[in-house]
Amino acid sequence: MTPFESAVLAVSVIISAPSAFAGILGTNTPSQPLTAGRIAALPRAQRTDWQQYLARSQRQLQADQSALKNEMRRLGLKEAIAAPSGRGTRSLPLNRDAEWYRSADARRLADIVVSFQTPAGGWCKNMDFSQHVRAPGEHFAADNTTRFPAPGDNDAPRDVGWNFVGTFDNDATITQMRFLARVITALGEKSSAPYRAAFSRGLDYIFAAQFPNGGWPQVWPLQGGYHDAITYNDGAMLHVLALLRDVADGGKDFSFFSQRTRRKADASFKRGIVCLLQSQVVVNGRRTVWGQQHDTLTLQPVSARNYEMPALTAGESGEIVIFLMQLPSPSPEIVTAVHAAADWFQKTAQRDVAFRFNGAEDRQLVPAPGNGPLWSRYYEIGSDRPIFGDRDKSIHDNVNEISLERRRGYSWFSEKGQAVLDRYASWRKLHPPP
Repeated sequence: MTPFESAVLAVSVIISAPSAFAGILGTNTPSQPLTAGRIAALPRAQRTDWQQYLARSQRQLQADQSALKNEMRRLGLKEAIAAPSGRGTRSLPLNRDAEWYRSADARRLADIVVSFQTPAGGWCKNMDFSQHVRAPGEHFAADNTTRFPAPGDNDAPRDVGWNFVGTFDNDATITQMRFLARVITALGEKSSAPYRAAFSRGLDYIFAAQFPNGGWPQVWPLQGGYHDAITYNDGAMLHVLALLRDVADGGKDFSFFSQRTRRKADASFKRGIVCLLQSQVVVNGRRTVWGQQHDTLTLQPVSARNYEMPALTAGESGEIVIFLMQLPSPSPEIVTAVHAAADWFQKTAQRDVAFRFNGAEDRQLVPAPGNGPLWSRYYEIGSDRPIFGDRDKSIHDNVNEISLERRRGYSWFSEKGQAVLDRYASWRKLHPPP
């Protein structure tokens, strides 16, 4: 048994721990951040790269915080000015025609985007970029604290005043860069210098945030907790990979980069693909799919928020499989990974049930002959049984037993696995199983 398979078995044991309460499988334990102590426990040959990475993150965090504090000091501010929150990346349209990106409206948005870029080169999530250019002393990030604070909450930030300041979560950073790329292309080289400089800083941010093993955290500089984990949730790492692929290819929105930069983006992309393939969960010698987050060092699935357990996930795994099937000339490793994941999707499909509102308030899993296929959001590693979490960190095997608030407020089931199998049906004809 490999170290990774042993780790997977350990995760399964934790989730399946017996409880005195019927239907409760166990308690969701928080994931570990990247620390000097954990790095010191690595084999000697691996330590240097990780030590340098952690030191780089710590230096950049200090630089980012110092930049804001210096502005506040010059203005005599005791607290930073609150940044506008709201529409997030939806305030930056990516679907307009080329002419619009030459307009005054587009340039105004681009100026706002540039002004809120962190010193590290990234951007915050859940910020309304349609409001105003950042003022001196204004925070780089909107308020992203949890709406359900509780003692011991997995989502409690290490520093309540510094949260998601530079992140790939909720399409952040990548959307800002794609928007700038469209403006740069529309304006041409002479009129787009500040936007090209900001895009280059964003690309450097991506390079700096990449782990030595090829993955990316949710937040960088590192914030601690589950934010340090390699993050597939909400497409975070896939969005980074897709952008790097586009930069490396030098397509119409990215033709302004030098060959050197394109080669660097390609190398970063390839390291990311290696990490993605290495983190595919293996159970009893068979590849399955992926979790929402994977530990930075061990690559095993880990928890995130209180109700997000270490588990196999259909949603994020489906996005990964579709992404891999879109790659031209896939390697034998990619072909093997896709076939294994498709087998898992076929095995775990649920039929004759539906997750629907039962009256005006409640939502439950109910019998529905002929309905499906349907996939659960989470599956227990090893058994493939659907599992469900609650805000009190309890883990259940019946979605109808978790709190009403979580039943109504989270996407526990999806039909998107069918799109994976539909695409796979044609893909496998071009790439038969080895």
